[in-house]
Amino acid sequence: MSSQAPTSIPQKLSPTDPSTVPNPLGDGKYIKSAGCLIIGDEVLNGKTKDTNSNFFAQFCFDLGIELKRIEVIADDEEEIVEAARRMTEKYDFVVTSGGIGPTHDDITYASLGSAFNLPLVHHPETLHRMMELSTPQRKEELKNATPAQKQARERMALFPTNSGSGSENVKSEVLFVDGDKWVPVVRLAGKLCVFPGIPSLFQQLLLSLTPYLPLPPASSKPFRHLIYTSKPESVIAPYLTELQARVKKEGIRVGSYPYLYSGVHVSLIGHDIERVRALGQEVVREVDGKVVSEGKLGSEGKEAKA
Repeated sequence: MSSQAPTSIPQKLSPTDPSTVPNPLGDGKYIKSAGCLIIGDEVLNGKTKDTNSNFFAQFCFDLGIELKRIEVIADDEEEIVEAARRMTEKYDFVVTSGGIGPTHDDITYASLGSAFNLPLVHHPETLHRMMELSTPQRKEELKNATPAQKQARERMALFPTNSGSGSENVKSEVLFVDGDKWVPVVRLAGKLCVFPGIPSLFQQLLLSLTPYLPLPPASSKPFRHLIYTSKPESVIAPYLTELQARVKKEGIRVGSYPYLYSGVHVSLIGHDIERVRALGQEVVREVDGKVVSEGKLGSEGKEAKA
C-alpha cells in the first residue's frame, strides 16, 4: 500500500499546541469517568505482564477521575470492536494499550476503524516524523528497506480517519503530545485514546497527554479519609456494613483494604468534607484506629506508616 507524500512541516518537530485543541467533550464539560482496555494475546497467555492498567489507575486517581473498568482482551477484531463501542458509550475517557505495531497481529487501528466506521488512511506527518526522529542507523535501514518491510513500518501510521462519508459524527484526532516521540496519540470520538503497549512509551505519552484533557476542577474532586486499624477485617466487617448502609444515601463510600497482613485500611470518600471528617472520627472510635491520610483525591499527603 503506497502512502501519501509527507506534508511539509517545520524541521523542529514540536508537539501539537494544546491551546489549539478544542474540548473533545464539549464546552464546559470535563472527564468524570474512565475505562482502560488492554489488548493483546501475550497478556492473556502470561507472556507479558500488564503494568499499564496500574499506571493508568494511579494517573486517574491523581487527577480525580473515577476509573470504572479495566478489561484485558485478545487480539480479536470482534472483541476490540465490541469493547471499544461499549466503553466509549459509557465513559468520558477510554485508553487502549497494545496492538499498534508493524506485525500481522497488531490489529488495534483496523479494529477501531471498524468500530467507528472510519477508513484507514496513512497520516503524512506521522510518516515524516517516523523518519526524522529515527537514529541515523535506523534511517539508513529504512531507506534500504524492501517494499514489504516499508509497508509493515508504515502500518504504524495507518489511522482511522474521518472520510466525510458516513463518519461525520465521529471525530478522529492525531495528537503529537511529545516532541521527542514520533508516535502520536490517536483520539477517536473525543474519548478513546490509542496508546502503544510498551510500558515506558505508554507512560510517557499518557503523562504528555494531560494538557489535552478536560480535567475535573479541584472543586469536583471528592475528599478521602483513610484510617488504619490493627483489628482484623472480619471483626470490623459488621460495623462497616452498617455504616455503608447508613451513609450510602449521602453519596459516601466506605471501603476496607487489608494492609500487609497486619490490619486494615478503612476508606471514606465523599464530597462533604466536614461530614467525611466527622464520620472518620466515628470510625476511629469504633475500630480503635488512627487517621493516616486525608485530602482531596490525588492531592492527599503521603500516607503515614501504620
